[in-house]
Amino acid sequence: MSTSAPERTATGAARPPRAFLRGVSAAGLPAGPASTTPVTEADLAGLPPVAARYLQAMGVVGRPRTWSLRAHFAGRFRLRPDRPWMPLDAWQYNSASEVARLFRMRLLAARVVPMWGWDTYRAGSGRMRGRVLGLVTVADGSGPEFDTGELVTWLNDAVLLAPAMLLDTRTGWEPAGKDGFRVSVTDAGRTVSAQVLLDEEGRPRDFRTEDRWADLPGGPVRAPWSTPVRGWTVVDGRPRMTGGAAVWHLPGGEYRYGEMDLVDLALDVPPGR
Repeated sequence: MSTSAPERTATGAARPPRAFLRGVSAAGLPAGPASTTPVTEADLAGLPPVAARYLQAMGVVGRPRTWSLRAHFAGRFRLRPDRPWMPLDAWQYNSASEVARLFRMRLLAARVVPMWGWDTYRAGSGRMRGRVLGLVTVADGSGPEFDTGELVTWLNDAVLLAPAMLLDTRTGWEPAGKDGFRVSVTDAGRTVSAQVLLDEEGRPRDFRTEDRWADLPGGPVRAPWSTPVRGWTVVDGRPRMTGGAAVWHLPGGEYRYGEMDLVDLALDVPPGR
């Protein structure tokens, strides 16, 4: 099993791993958008003003609704607050035409032993799997907690990476002060929600929810979860986050378990390409 760096294209961008592309292709997700009509100011007219300001700041007006994304992250990850950090390389594919999220990460334990994890949300079901050396299963979770947790993670991705995915009847919006709003999404009869806090430019600075369960030694525990954003840049005329963190807010204190840089982001990509 290779542990080498990802292959690169002629432009220098990393190629998605073949195992990731095979997994995305096998999911049978839609290969195109439901509509190519650009978003207009009228589409934002019925939203809370703070939510409309966010969507305008994120550059959705004048562009078609995003129907898929593929992202590449690099950073570090740890399994417990008292465990060492491990290098992380992750790829994900999200669909909005049919709500789905396929996230594959590669860790290096002790910087030598490769571990792979798949987090998925597909057809209303969430699942989390982990293997060492691609052979030994060390984690395999599913059930209502994972269904809810993976769906709210899809919502997190949409808020931070592809906000035009949210312009759909399945999304609900509520004001939450002058610099924030609450957003919800409903899929397969399940609704999850979060609070989004904005910076002075109207871009997200944090995403907070209680619709996730922390995998603790005593079993899954529902706990507040947040993803503070490190910063923003502009790519192709619209804001793109540079990176951020994943944090559990536990009774004993904060547990920051992931820190990632956004290496690349491609929108409206057919699955498996």
